[in-house]
Amino acid sequence: MSKPFRRSWNSRTAPGGETAARLVAAALAWALCAGFATAQEARPAGPEPEGMAWVPGGVFTMGTDDRDAHDSERPAHKVQVRGFWIDRTEVTNAQFRKFVEATGYKTTAERPVDWEVLKKQVPPGTPKPADEVLQPGSLVFTPPVGKLPPGGLDDVSNWWRWVIGADWRHPEGPGSSIDGKDDAPVVHVAFEDAEAYAKWAGKRLPTEAEWERAARGGNENWRYGWGDSFAPGGKRMANTWQGRFPEVVEDEDGFPRIAPVKQFQPNGYGLYDTIGNVWEWCSDWYRPDAYRLDGDRELTVDPKGPAKSYDPMEPYQPKRVSRGGSFLCSSNYCTNYRPSARNGVATDSGMSHLGFRCVKDVEPAR
Repeated sequence: MSKPFRRSWNSRTAPGGETAARLVAAALAWALCAGFATAQEARPAGPEPEGMAWVPGGVFTMGTDDRDAHDSERPAHKVQVRGFWIDRTEVTNAQFRKFVEATGYKTTAERPVDWEVLKKQVPPGTPKPADEVLQPGSLVFTPPVGKLPPGGLDDVSNWWRWVIGADWRHPEGPGSSIDGKDDAPVVHVAFEDAEAYAKWAGKRLPTEAEWERAARGGNENWRYGWGDSFAPGGKRMANTWQGRFPEVVEDEDGFPRIAPVKQFQPNGYGLYDTIGNVWEWCSDWYRPDAYRLDGDRELTVDPKGPAKSYDPMEPYQPKRVSRGGSFLCSSNYCTNYRPSARNGVATDSGMSHLGFRCVKDVEPAR
């Protein structure tokens, strides 16, 4: 944007010479970007897509420099996104059922595990599991009974269990069902399952920049999606863990596990449950250092994330970003019930606290 301006700038006659030229050119580029962002603030003409809310484009602060936040959330930096439509709620069981009935789609959790694919995601030399283990299934939250086993909070196997037969229809495993839970978020959906639904619906998954812009609800300075107090006036604002995670759950709001959508007040953009309830898939590959890869840019425009994933904790496992925390987030274990919190999840994972919502681009004027 600044090149045409630089060609017309006479550095020999300007105060400060080329330095002044660069400063003025940068100022003009910033002004043009700001003008673009302002132009995107207007809500598009025409009907609102069913079940979706408008998030205006603009510049906002993404991430945080909060000393209590995870390193992957730093540094706070300026990001610009275009306006977009986003689902008001997480995709529900009823909505996902319509997709499956229309297409015959089988989710990752409903297919046998392919060892030829899996062995590329684990350290070399890992022995092949028994065939009976490589059956369709998913990871199910299974809290310990009584005292937390050895390993404590450092060992996630104390509350996660691979359950054969667990899938979106049977979230706790064989014998469980989603009968009467049409309004609950669909879970046990891997990344490709969420993408397949989004494509069928004429939508897509959000970038994590879009997701954070939406989750902040128009206020980039709040710690939470509703203010700086977790429970203002003692009122719970999101479905998060109640009690001491993972062995003690206290039912303070009627939802000790997943809640139906729209049980807590919406944010400033009219979105429900962007914080808590279930984690939500984003389209970006995950790297804990993703923000630092941008260096010292004053403004990052419409970021799509890194070219590929890398997590030093699990270097062989491709991961995508998930956002928003879930009903398992707690003050004594993880505080991921904040708009800036981010997590990396294996792309082939289905879990009992992982869902998604979709976005839709503005259709060009005809």
